[in-house]
Amino acid sequence: MTQEKIQRINELARKSRDQGLTEEEKAEQQALRREYVEAMKQSLKSQLDASVVIRPDGSSYRLTQKNK
Repeated sequence: MTQEKIQRINELARKSRDQGLTEEEKAEQQALRREYVEAMKQSLKSQLDASVVIRPDGSSYRLTQKNK
């Protein structure tokens, strides 16, 4: 997610509060928000994948994803 896209999300949010959005702008806003959420999920997943838990006895292990 680029800084320009984040700025555009903020511009659309301000415009929505101030004067409302057209249908085209609403669709753009939804698409940008979906992209932002997906980028945040991926970032969090990457952080968790790199995390190591250290037990009080000094041993450590990596976090693993549970199957649903």
